[in-house]
Amino acid sequence: MTRRQKDSLRPLTDEEQILLTQISRAHSEPASHAARAKILLAVAAGQPYQAAARSAGRRSGEAVAQLVARFNQAGVLAIEPRHGGGRTTQYGIRERERILAEVQRVPDRAQDGTATWSLSTVRQALRTAPDGLPHVSTFTIWAVLRDAGWSWQQTRTWCRTGIVTRKRKNGTVEVTDPDTMAKKT
Repeated sequence: MTRRQKDSLRPLTDEEQILLTQISRAHSEPASHAARAKILLAVAAGQPYQAAARSAGRRSGEAVAQLVARFNQAGVLAIEPRHGGGRTTQYGIRERERILAEVQRVPDRAQDGTATWSLSTVRQALRTAPDGLPHVSTFTIWAVLRDAGWSWQQTRTWCRTGIVTRKRKNGTVEVTDPDTMAKKT
């Protein structure tokens, strides 16, 4: 015997109905999104939670109840998976901006002991700075730089990807490649 459904699904708007149908049929969407959209459409059609879970290839009616409760609060955004466990994010936006600011700063030979930044010298500068990050790792610095579009060059420097300095008759000019992201993928 099934348990009583605590939260019933609120009526879907026409836009939500169309969007969920598109997501459930799309091959370009992640499989988890399509399954959640199918579940919500099945519950909206009047199926019990257990049957809705089975229609999308899932087993748990309790998970469907949680999805319905999230959908009632957040709408279509409920199909997006939340944090799935593991460590919480230690370095937020402010810390990432601090790392990028340190890399963009020209190193002082006397203070930093280098003329160009490497991951270890950036780490040392961030750990010793009064407003720095005392436990930052080189992997974290590398990941932040990569996400921001920077890459390690053969000249042993970090440069923003897709932006180069060219010499012209009028002086040096910064040239930007508009297809940078397309070339990365």
